[in-house]
Amino acid sequence: MPYRRLPKTDQARLHALKKAVETESPTFVDEPIPFSLLQQARTLLPQFENNVIQYNFVFGQRVEGNKKMKKLTKQAKMYVSHFVQVLFMAIERGELKKNKLPLYGFDENQTLMPRLISEKEIYEVGKKVIEGEQKRISEGGVPINYPTIQKVKVFFEPFCDSLIIKRTSSQSTLRDQQRVAEMRDRIDELVLKIWDEIEKYYSGLMPYEKMKACQRCGVVYYYRKGERKLSATESVKDQELFF
Repeated sequence: MPYRRLPKTDQARLHALKKAVETESPTFVDEPIPFSLLQQARTLLPQFENNVIQYNFVFGQRVEGNKKMKKLTKQAKMYVSHFVQVLFMAIERGELKKNKLPLYGFDENQTLMPRLISEKEIYEVGKKVIEGEQKRISEGGVPINYPTIQKVKVFFEPFCDSLIIKRTSSQSTLRDQQRVAEMRDRIDELVLKIWDEIEKYYSGLMPYEKMKACQRCGVVYYYRKGERKLSATESVKDQELFF
């Protein structure tokens, strides 16, 4: 016999609630769904729909923001990395003294490039390098070129701005996701009760007619692979074996 499948996605949950509300007759007479359940459906439907729309909107913005962030991260990493390489080469050539390295957040004897894998590492190293170069220049030092620290800032500052937006967006997405998740159990419980009442209301019909009537009210049925399907032309005895 076909089996009933409760909604598994948010869109399916919304569809089930909308179909339930649509079954309400103007006279409130001969209703397959009790009035109390319809009231709950009418109350929860707009709340859940608004939460789903808000979550999808924020999630979409986050996806687009991540694409932009990926590009900005790559650029910031490249310029910070190039600046640090030139800094170390200047130390190696004797153009700068080792005692200047702590200004940039490095140990005096450091020769290896710092890790620039994560966004956090790029931010921390970039921030220290920019502050260190500006302080050294303010003390009378000759600016490093190719790239200059001003050129590094051109790509580093948009990266920092985007990083703040990303963190804020992540918090908003998580908050909206939690709102949707908190309502799912209530929606699932309500849909189950509504579908039980619908099937109970049409229990006196022939199996095929019962299935079709329930489907019009939003109940979803599926046949298993190879399972014999109900037919309007089958006899009562044959149909009773299946539904």
